[in-house]
Amino acid sequence: METNITDARTSTRSGRNVVLFIIILILLLSAVSAVAYYRFTSLLTPVSGPGQAVAKVITVPPGANPVQIGNLLESKGLIKNGTAFRFYAKLSGLDNRLQAGEFKLNSGLSTPEIIERIAKGDTYKLVFTIPEGYTLKQIADKLAEKKLVNRDRFLNLAANGNFNYSFLQGLPNGPNRLEGYLFPDTYQIADKTTEEKIMNMMLTRFAKESAALNLEAMAAKQGLTLKEAVTLASIIEREAQKDEERPKVAAVFLNRLKKGWKLESCATIQYILGEPKARLFAKDLQIESPYNTYKYSGLPPGPISSPGGPSLRAAVNPADVDYFFFVVAEDGKHIFSRTLKEHNRNKAVYLDRLKTGQ
Repeated sequence: METNITDARTSTRSGRNVVLFIIILILLLSAVSAVAYYRFTSLLTPVSGPGQAVAKVITVPPGANPVQIGNLLESKGLIKNGTAFRFYAKLSGLDNRLQAGEFKLNSGLSTPEIIERIAKGDTYKLVFTIPEGYTLKQIADKLAEKKLVNRDRFLNLAANGNFNYSFLQGLPNGPNRLEGYLFPDTYQIADKTTEEKIMNMMLTRFAKESAALNLEAMAAKQGLTLKEAVTLASIIEREAQKDEERPKVAAVFLNRLKKGWKLESCATIQYILGEPKARLFAKDLQIESPYNTYKYSGLPPGPISSPGGPSLRAAVNPADVDYFFFVVAEDGKHIFSRTLKEHNRNKAVYLDRLKTGQ
């Protein structure tokens, strides 16, 4: 009987020891887990503190796996640990959604934030805007100023590059070949995008706009080829400042063309000069050039600027008016007239305002 009691006590004590051991083990494992979790999460925090972040552009190559991407980011100082990057990408289910491309990241982002950006394909974009009415040289200057292109390479490509667009077929190589066809708009590009790719983006945009307007067919209704419509639109672009006036300006030029009159567009003289002048003089109108619409009838040899959508639309959808003249009035608006007598009177008022400064 005593033996049984002793055995029971021993068994109870042994059971308590096992329970105590299990509790201690659980506590140890919890502590280890807590330390491991703390160390893991600390590796996911930003490399830099507030106000100390450094931005860098990195390129994730096509086909790169999470290990390679993590190592790349760690080597660039954008994350603390490539292995932690890989584990978190796996845990978050984004490891198979990481995308290739150029990303602008900074050391103030946490690893989860960086993973999310790469998974979303939030690639680095440079933005540039080409205003309506810019010439080819102005476009080259603007892009070169923003360090997006080499100016000489851009202009040489415009003159001699191989571009497969129907609206360029038959146009001879030369410095003015793409004049009018690089569509003015806002574009987003990746860093180090080539001159050729930028041009193709702008030419593709022109193709889409042209198709949306059914430009070639609409031009034919006005007795114009597509090139002639773009040329007319480019003149309208430089002559008119108000969209609502563009159809009237188009009507003036089309009416003059039908009569066989000279267009007498000051915008074409400005194009010849290359640099804008506040006021043209009689000697400017005598410059020898096929673009001089004061000396030669019909449209000039090609566009003189990059027309936007409203000017292209106006060229093939002119207002139904019998105006043959217009002169600048106030705030960039124009006064239109049917006869030379009316026009001369309006011009006299304009010149008088110039003299008096009103």
